[in-house]
Amino acid sequence: MKPELVFIPSPGDGHLRPFVEVAKLLVDRDDNLSVTIIIIPPMSGLSSANSSSYITSLSTASEYRLRYIVLSATEKTNTDDSKPSFFSYIDSFKPQVKATVEKLTNPTQTESPPPKFAGFVVDMFCTAMIDVANEFNVPSYLFYTSNATFLGLLVHVQYLYDVKNYDVSDLKDSDVTELEAPSLTRPLPVKCFPSVMLSKEWLPILISQARRFTETKGILVNTFAELEPQAMKFFSSGDSLLPPVYPLGPILNLKINGSSSSEDKQSEILQWLDEQPSKSVVFLCFGSMGGFREDQAKEIAIGLERSGHRFVWSLRQAKPKGTMGPPGEFTNLEEILPEGFLKRTAEIGKIIGWAPQSAILANPAIGGFVSHCGWNSTLESLWFGVPLATWPLYAEQQVNAFQMVEELGLAVEIRNHFRADFMAAESEIMTAEEIERGISCLMEQDSDVRNKVKEMSEKSHVALMDGGSSHVALLKFIQDVTKNIP
Repeated sequence: MKPELVFIPSPGDGHLRPFVEVAKLLVDRDDNLSVTIIIIPPMSGLSSANSSSYITSLSTASEYRLRYIVLSATEKTNTDDSKPSFFSYIDSFKPQVKATVEKLTNPTQTESPPPKFAGFVVDMFCTAMIDVANEFNVPSYLFYTSNATFLGLLVHVQYLYDVKNYDVSDLKDSDVTELEAPSLTRPLPVKCFPSVMLSKEWLPILISQARRFTETKGILVNTFAELEPQAMKFFSSGDSLLPPVYPLGPILNLKINGSSSSEDKQSEILQWLDEQPSKSVVFLCFGSMGGFREDQAKEIAIGLERSGHRFVWSLRQAKPKGTMGPPGEFTNLEEILPEGFLKRTAEIGKIIGWAPQSAILANPAIGGFVSHCGWNSTLESLWFGVPLATWPLYAEQQVNAFQMVEELGLAVEIRNHFRADFMAAESEIMTAEEIERGISCLMEQDSDVRNKVKEMSEKSHVALMDGGSSHVALLKFIQDVTKNIP
């Protein structure tokens, strides 16, 4: 019997890339298993050049046991207008997904023997596709691309909402300052909650997504047991009411995937880093959606220069206030940065737009990473043993920052419980003084944080080795997939 899984990631680099890497892990580990990844194209206006080129590269990369099918962008039909546009957009692809899977399960050419359809693995934001799996009478599994701690928080918030009649969005305007959560050892400050959890409009959407997690046969999480022991203890206790949770991480895409036009710049940056002393350079990079307005860019520049450290800074321009989308590039840095900054720092710093993040973090010259705390970036920093300074911007990143700084001691903070909101008319400004102080703390050569990160880096590598915790979880998942085939 040759089982086949269908993967359905949600649009966006931070979801698609981990899905691809998990699929590769599975087919490498089991010679009988095959995977087809059905790719939903990004919503109009939310696709960057790099993500588009990545999807294009996948569309021509299919092989015998790992196939990629890119769906066509179509006008939305039969959608539920009561849902926010993103989830309505995902729903609109149900007919295409169903038709695609029908072709896969009824091949025109006879295969000997044909693969056995083993089920769907759906993204945390694609739970609507569980309905399609049910139509085929096959199991669904969930891939949670964030961390186990936030998964535990989400199911706890759902439990409070459904069982205790406790709405955490009420905390926004209450005197309560923190909430106990079973996936954390200490209370989570309300200020660290994602904006969507404190929103009367969005919380019910999150809750409805979380309810569907229990309909699956198992949940894959991009983490490793040694990093998040409290969350894994919660899941294994049975109190979470979730199906089995498989920590398979760190699941990383460590290849450089930039546009060809940026290759010369990448080469120049990496060559410059090769000439710098070990652990002497601070790297500032804020993810595929992280950009700044002129006033904040100026504060960063002042703080960087005052710190005196060498730097590589991925600086991109935020979208206009109240809009979402990939950041753009500043056309004239001289106009937005302090007068003379570029000239004064020419020998010790490099400013770039899009950055080959993993290649930069892998360079021995990098001594610290100022990051938005996206989970993929956090795992990369741990993998390469680079300490983190937290600058959360959106989604669950405030929770990630709290976890890394206060729960695990694996990062330093620039401002205590800093809160940004991309959709707000006004955002908090991180001052030059705070940035200078944070970078100085980050770059301390024998700090407790640096030593803890080195230790956790070693654990992350061991987790993926034969007999490591994530390797064992992967084998258990494959075993359970085979057992659950209808």
